[in-house]
Amino acid sequence: MSKEIILKQVEARNPGEMEFHQAVTEVYESIKPVLDQNEKYRKFKVFERMVEPERALYFRVAWENDKGEVQVNRGFRIQMNSAIGPYKGGLRFHPSVNISILKFLAFEQVFKNALTGLPLGGGKGGSDFDPKGKSDAEVMRFCQSFMLELNRHIGHRTDIPAGDIGVGGREIGYLFGAFKKIQNEFTGVLTGKGIEWGGSLIRPEATGYGLVYFAKNMLETKKKALKGMKCLVSGSGNVAQFAIEKLIQSGAVPMTASDSSGYIFDEGGITQEKLDFIKDLKNNRRGRISEYADKFKSAVFTPVEEGATSNPLWSHKADCAFPCATQNEVNGEDASHMAKNGVLLLAEGANMPCDPDAINTLLENHIMYAPGKASNAGGVATSGLEMVQNFSGMSWTSEEVDQKLQGIMKNIHDNCLKAAEKYGFGNNYMAGANIAGFVKVADSMIAQGMY
Repeated sequence: MSKEIILKQVEARNPGEMEFHQAVTEVYESIKPVLDQNEKYRKFKVFERMVEPERALYFRVAWENDKGEVQVNRGFRIQMNSAIGPYKGGLRFHPSVNISILKFLAFEQVFKNALTGLPLGGGKGGSDFDPKGKSDAEVMRFCQSFMLELNRHIGHRTDIPAGDIGVGGREIGYLFGAFKKIQNEFTGVLTGKGIEWGGSLIRPEATGYGLVYFAKNMLETKKKALKGMKCLVSGSGNVAQFAIEKLIQSGAVPMTASDSSGYIFDEGGITQEKLDFIKDLKNNRRGRISEYADKFKSAVFTPVEEGATSNPLWSHKADCAFPCATQNEVNGEDASHMAKNGVLLLAEGANMPCDPDAINTLLENHIMYAPGKASNAGGVATSGLEMVQNFSGMSWTSEEVDQKLQGIMKNIHDNCLKAAEKYGFGNNYMAGANIAGFVKVADSMIAQGMY
């Protein structure tokens, strides 16, 4: 079946789901040589099966706000692929959540989880509920209603959700409490739990830390190090915060952070003291990033311009870029600015933050590019380590978990390069990540027969 027919089939069967189409196209273009050289993958139509979720759940979530008014949201869980393990992937609470975004995230999660080397399938879920501006009581009531339906579809050997955008420690706590009450059992059905009740040390830091570990491995192939390198980071949530923290610890100079209102540029660098301010601002006070510039006069705040064709955050001179906010936040024009301003490396902290034009521009300009399914896999990898601790009833030290995380990121890096080189893609990390993940899942699907 030709490339055009496969992709047209996906578009026809999933109309209007642009994010999902984009994710499928990116993977297909990388694995085409693998399909061409391996008749068994074509015979058993493995890719055609991969793009169809094993199960897609869509349900109503009714809850009551503090005024006693009934609110209605939509809940989702996409159980994409369980060929190598139980479904694993986060829950996202955000107004933008829809079936296309969750299918793209679940599809990406299949490959990301396969790359970790852990027995984890891929899934994703969430709701169009917005926790911003809601009281703790409202968030609790929503989470309890959400879990009232979700509980029957998940389990610690079936589907293990985690947090994502809009789902932090507070939400995981409410969700876990509801599950425990409904099922009358204490199991590791969610990851990202509090350390006092089954969580893992280093889990909050894992995605950001793992991102920087991956970037270090990339630079080592060029005999370079992060020390002294100027870095652009987007976002100011969990991933961005801990990426900035690890950059500081590595001797790099992170200069930016952002939210939906705009971004700050601090040419002197974000120090640990300044990062502590961001953490308090975002995690406790839930304020806007512009307050950073009010506090630290070395920084300049630039608001988001409606309708802008590019983001000026990416126009500053720097050595490394770490988009950690959301999908498609970097376009071709942004990537061109990076190329002109000397950026050597871009590693994705968010899921699919670079659009196709941006990726092509980065590769054409020989900028080292790491896709999120490889470079931000540290979060789900440490969730897998949390699951192991839950199964065994053990709790590892921070040093033990961090050491395992570094080893996993190193293995992902090396496996991406090996797969890319084997199929003629050189040092293309995107192709290598897609191929390495695909082969592992595809072989498992074939071994388990048709289902």
